[in-house]
Formats: sequence, C-alpha cells, structure tokens
Amino acid sequence: MISESLLQKALNSIRPFLQADNGDVELVEVSQDGIVKVRLLGACEQCPLSVMTLRAGIERALMREVPGIKRIEAV
Repeated sequence: MISESLLQKALNSIRPFLQADNGDVELVEVSQDGIVKVRLLGACEQCPLSVMTLRAGIERALMREVPGIKRIEAV
C-alpha cells in the first residue's frame, strides 16, 4: 500500500517549483493498484505544458520518493 504521508511529503518538495509559476498540485486519490490521481491548480490548469510538468516533474519526483507508484494521472 502506498503511504499517503510519503506522497504528501514528496508533493510538498516539488510544490515550491509549481507555486513559483502561480500553479499548484493536490492529491486526489491513491488506488490499491498504484495509480495516484492529482489535480493541477492555478496556472497549471490551463498551461499547455502541463502534461510535461505532470510526467517529467511530478511523476518522476513521486516515483523516486514513494515506492509502489505505477502511474500518475491528472483529474
């Protein structure tokens, strides 16, 4: 089972980078099969590069810090 406290800690470590561009991210759901759902907020909602931010930034950071994650999805 994926630890939500580890997920929050990992999100908090990348949050300042998103907030520097007037964006943010929130944890929505963690499934039993390793899929983490997040919601991009602020400027990240409409940004054309949000998919790259999700994959290259958020997903990489979370998968590096939290064992058991298979995929990150934006909702």
